[in-house]
Amino acid sequence: KVLVTGGAGFIGSHIVDEYLRRDWKVVVVDNLSTGKRENLNRQAKFYQMDITDPGMDRLFIQEKFNLVNHHAAQIDVRISVGDPLLDAQVNILGTLNLLKNCLKYGVGNFIFISSGGVIYGEADNLPAREDYPKNPLSPYGVSKHTIEHYLYYYRKTSGLNYLALRYGNVYGPRQDPRGEAGVIAIFSGKMLQEKRPFIFGDGRQVRDYIYVEDVVMVNMIGTEKIQELNKKDPSSPDDLAYNVGTQKESSVNLLYQTLAQITGFKMPPCYAPERKGEIRRIYLDIEKAKRELGWKPGLELKDGLTRTVEWFRKNL
Repeated sequence: KVLVTGGAGFIGSHIVDEYLRRDWKVVVVDNLSTGKRENLNRQAKFYQMDITDPGMDRLFIQEKFNLVNHHAAQIDVRISVGDPLLDAQVNILGTLNLLKNCLKYGVGNFIFISSGGVIYGEADNLPAREDYPKNPLSPYGVSKHTIEHYLYYYRKTSGLNYLALRYGNVYGPRQDPRGEAGVIAIFSGKMLQEKRPFIFGDGRQVRDYIYVEDVVMVNMIGTEKIQELNKKDPSSPDDLAYNVGTQKESSVNLLYQTLAQITGFKMPPCYAPERKGEIRRIYLDIEKAKRELGWKPGLELKDGLTRTVEWFRKNL
């Protein structure tokens, strides 16, 4: 039985669907602050609650999980810059609340969703490997990095099995405009409504965009292999962290052009001043995930964007 936090959210709901397809019993915790009821799978048991809730004990006593897959988070970089305290309450204290209950009630396996998009900061050597120095430039990045250290600490002191999946910029059906790859949702929505989207900065910012189904697969492999991968004693938090991306760089301008082509949109973008806390260039080295997890992404950007636009066409 798995607890998926954030299971009504964009990525979490896809994870829930796949666990159910694989005959897991699934419990979802989501406060619906950004998650949506329509993303919830009816076969999952749903608790509308916050990960910071002191009453989380009751859930752990009642449900007896084998694994926690922790997707719930405050994911907006700009909110984290404006209110670092809020970001830390959710992303640091909320996660510690879950970890406390895992240790108290014998849940020995924890998959944590970290961020390859923000944890490295402005990296000089790209694509960034897992052992690259961490220089996050936003409180959101700081909070993700912090939890990796807590997980390492619990691994060393309590024997907790864990994996940290450092996602690139995830996109696809059910996407939220607020997340790290939110630009794809925003551009798609605007173009389909014949409105000109804004590009903040010069559009030459580079990211590593990965389709949500590829991310689902890495979670399933991680679920199967978590105990095996934790057999060797880690010597740093990077040992049990995996970049989840495509190892390809895509600029915002390229996204715009590709989406314009798919949607048949003819107008140029409006350029606006760049935003605080945004990184210029990041894309991820995924050789470790290929080697140790036997995973690699399956979908090219254009195909993924085409599928995403089709979903927005039907659901706008």
